[in-house]
Amino acid sequence: MHRWYAEGFVHVFRRLYEERFPIRRMRLVDRYGADDDRSMAADNTSAFNCRLRAGSSTEWSQHAYGRAIDVNTVENPFVTPTHVSPPAGAAYVDRTQDLPGMIHVHDAVWWAFHAIGWAWGGSWTGTIDYQHFSANGR
Repeated sequence: MHRWYAEGFVHVFRRLYEERFPIRRMRLVDRYGADDDRSMAADNTSAFNCRLRAGSSTEWSQHAYGRAIDVNTVENPFVTPTHVSPPAGAAYVDRTQDLPGMIHVHDAVWWAFHAIGWAWGGSWTGTIDYQHFSANGR
């Protein structure tokens, strides 16, 4: 995470701890060879990853700048009209479920990030990124 956001993240994760929100795993993506797919398949919560934006061959991801985080990637998958990533996240696409580790609008996770001004990819249309929070909403 970029140092500009560190203090806010202390508040976010303190709130998640107090709410007993389960974080499945939190390791540097280096543990997965900096491979986003491997990190997501492991249900890894991670922030910094020097990589391109999904679907782009020229634009850096917000993760490359240290201003985005993905939380519980299996329970909160990246969903396009034709694809779910990671594949195990298909069991969590139905957001009427309220299973441990899932994020929903106005829940404790959403409010914790909202309090520091970060936006949720679960609010996007078309491609939805339930795991993703970022400083600029992208």
